[in-house]
Amino acid sequence: MKEKVTAIFDIGKTNKKLMIFNQELEVLHSEEVQFEEITDEDGDECEDVEKLEKWLLATFQKALANDTWDITAVNVATYGASFVNIGEDGKPVTPLYNYIKPFPEDLKQEFYDTYGSQQAFCTKTASPDLGMLNSGLQLYWLKKRRPKFFQKIKYSLHLPQYCAYLLSGKKAAEMTSIGSHTFLWDFEKGNYHKWVEAEGIAAKFPDIQPSDNSIEIEGKDHPIKCGIGVHDSSAALIPYLMNCPDPFVLLSTGTWSIAFNPFSEENLTEDHLAKDCLNYINYKGGTVKAARLFLGNEHEFQADRLARHFQKQDDYFKTVEYDRNLFNKLAAENNHYKKFFPETMKGTGPYPQEIRGTVNLDLFDNYEEAYHQLMLDLAYLQGISIDLAIGKTDIKKMFFSGGFHNNKLFVKLLCAKYPEIEFYSASVSKATALGAALLINKDYKENLSFKFDLHLTDKNLDIGAYRLFE
Repeated sequence: MKEKVTAIFDIGKTNKKLMIFNQELEVLHSEEVQFEEITDEDGDECEDVEKLEKWLLATFQKALANDTWDITAVNVATYGASFVNIGEDGKPVTPLYNYIKPFPEDLKQEFYDTYGSQQAFCTKTASPDLGMLNSGLQLYWLKKRRPKFFQKIKYSLHLPQYCAYLLSGKKAAEMTSIGSHTFLWDFEKGNYHKWVEAEGIAAKFPDIQPSDNSIEIEGKDHPIKCGIGVHDSSAALIPYLMNCPDPFVLLSTGTWSIAFNPFSEENLTEDHLAKDCLNYINYKGGTVKAARLFLGNEHEFQADRLARHFQKQDDYFKTVEYDRNLFNKLAAENNHYKKFFPETMKGTGPYPQEIRGTVNLDLFDNYEEAYHQLMLDLAYLQGISIDLAIGKTDIKKMFFSGGFHNNKLFVKLLCAKYPEIEFYSASVSKATALGAALLINKDYKENLSFKFDLHLTDKNLDIGAYRLFE
């Protein structure tokens, strides 16, 4: 007997993966590839969409031919802020432009002159001005600067929906892609922003379909449910949303630390936008408030300085033991000259303009003291970012994921800052792919199991009065 499975394509900027899940949501098989980037007509690097298409279709056919699997469903999660523009024949008519491609400043000014001030526009669309990362601006740029390309476009599909289209032949628009810092959606009206219609761009979009919609496609022995694709950040939230009905914040840590609040009902203000907050739309159509902090990058930069100064190995910070008394001492001292003000966060995070200079490491007795001070200051910044994400929501739980959930110093500091919130490290393997699998197989929800590790608050850790900038 073949085992009933779900095939999920998890397509990142670097790694492209196929994962096979059984009905118990265990990963039976995983394979990945990497492609060299090509260049667009301006010489800027971009995704090789032709190679991506060939790999995706060939890999799916190979999976269908596997003698031990009975594929009953397939879905796709990919990175966002990227359009594939297809012509009448269903083939791409433009490169898959990179969202870090520079956006012309004069064209941006023209856009705001036509559609309102930057602050007002960003507030309505719940996103900071991010250039090409606001994917709607890619289409505006094409219309104004590449009109011959623009005229050839029959449909513009966000990358998750394009990959799903390759499998099903059906074109769709979908809310987790539309509602992810695209400049396309008016969060106040709950519809496309007026500029999308005015510029003739709405005509390039297929009808919006529910995120959990599926289409029957031909399989080897029977029809297969094919999803319409989902934005990867939204997919990673799905296991948590299906597992925990109570309001929570997910703190995803790495190079960027992002606090996701999928229970927010607030519109963003200009102040939120200035402090690196934005709103997403989740798979249910609800708002996800997200606050960003360049945590991992700052930590790496400062830990490298400490290692050089104190003549330690680069990863020596992993050996530093939590010392409550040292934290209490540093917090009570509140010594301005010992503080680690952010040096790699300019233009991002809750204090985008704060520049205070470099701390003198000779002020510390040893690496351990300096590292405790660094973590005190990073946790302070993280707390401000979390507060922005929480807003007016009554949050009782917070889930940690990513590298910092293993950092006991960081976790203890956050637990002390939020004694009324339960902090959990949640072991969710392959969360993005798992979310896409759950979206196409909601009946699998009963098989979803989490490993929760509750972090206990150290009631003798007293950092409540500590301030970084005061």
